[in-house]
Amino acid sequence: MHLTPIVLAAGKGTRMRSRLPKMLHLLAGKPLVLHALEIAASLGGEKPILVVGHGEDAVRQAVGEAARFAVQEEQLGTAHAVLAAEPLAAGEAEFVMVTYGDMPLLRPETLQKLVAMQQNNPGPFTLLTVEMDDPHGFGRVIRSPEGTVRAVVEEAVATPEQLAVRELNVGVYCFRASWLWPALRRIQKSPKGEYFLTDLVEVATRENLPIQALKTDDPDEAIGINTRIHLAEAEAVLRKRINTRWMLEGVTIIDPASTHIEPGVTIGMDTIIWPNTYLRGNTVIGEGCTLGPDTIIENTRIGDRCRILASYLESSILEDDVKMGPFCHLRPGAHLARGVKMGNFGEVKGSYLGEGVHMGHFSYIGDAVVGAHTNIGAGTITCNFDGVHKHKTEIGEGAFIGSDTMLVAPVKIGRNARTGAGAVVTHDVPDDTTVVGVPARPFVKKA
Repeated sequence: MHLTPIVLAAGKGTRMRSRLPKMLHLLAGKPLVLHALEIAASLGGEKPILVVGHGEDAVRQAVGEAARFAVQEEQLGTAHAVLAAEPLAAGEAEFVMVTYGDMPLLRPETLQKLVAMQQNNPGPFTLLTVEMDDPHGFGRVIRSPEGTVRAVVEEAVATPEQLAVRELNVGVYCFRASWLWPALRRIQKSPKGEYFLTDLVEVATRENLPIQALKTDDPDEAIGINTRIHLAEAEAVLRKRINTRWMLEGVTIIDPASTHIEPGVTIGMDTIIWPNTYLRGNTVIGEGCTLGPDTIIENTRIGDRCRILASYLESSILEDDVKMGPFCHLRPGAHLARGVKMGNFGEVKGSYLGEGVHMGHFSYIGDAVVGAHTNIGAGTITCNFDGVHKHKTEIGEGAFIGSDTMLVAPVKIGRNARTGAGAVVTHDVPDDTTVVGVPARPFVKKA
């Protein structure tokens, strides 16, 4: 099958009441337009063509290499927008799929069915419809006795009998390309001075060509984003879809309504997610973990059997059997090896904590390497910034860092070394040595 997907994304989105282009508003952590392009790309065929206009530069920057770009210089309706893609699309594929950048809930399998129906349709195109009691202002689909589409009637001009029809035009089409491009030029300008794709129904009907329609059984697919209310509705639908998928994969979600999992997240079986937990970006969660409540995890890789309570993790790595919280913060570059335990209100940034390290509460470890089985007492701080540069702290295996120790970097603490409570360490400490005081100095037992 040779298919070219075209995604229309040139509108101003004035009802969003925003300085940000509508296509760049976030849904499940990702711009709307990227959802639409991923759906279009899943059909195979040519790389999607994105028709841009308002906010063109910002949209191009966000999309990058995910699409080819066509520009609608003036926003003169949906048919005019498709024509803007003709120089890129004409002659390259047998079929053209037209979708919208503000319809992020279309399912790839639905669009695949639409393409399959058009492949078997001797007529010029097949459109997607939905049946709903609330018409949402959509045009009514009027069918012939044989089931083909005879007309799409806009709500503003529909008769009472037509208004009673509950099959609605979603606005998504699969066209036979050889018919589409010349047919677009036969559309008449509307009283508003625009050219609409729905008028292609009239063009095909005048030519006695059959139009087919595929009715989706999921009304949520028809949700288009025109206001922030619609954005919230779509967020709820997508959250439910994602959470349902993971529960079917063997993940326990205590309260799906308050659990937010973005599409790029991966979760192992037998993990339990408590309420008010947010899993974002490209986070990977292992098996048998317990997350939350009140936890945010972004772009982080977590091993098996980890326990994370009421904490914030960003761009970090946790190996197996790590326990942390409540109220811990892992900043970018934190790497906690197997069996690390972090007490409440601990923070780690750009550091490696070796296997079995115990880090007490109210401690900060930054730009450090901590050897295995070291104990970091409560209130320990690595003083890694001198006002101009960051400096490294190195702590050997089996060290014991007493509570309220200040480690003034750059500094090295040897294997099995110890610091007394409240020590301020400004010089390297050899292996198997205990230092105390301010500034810290070797501890000598009195005779």
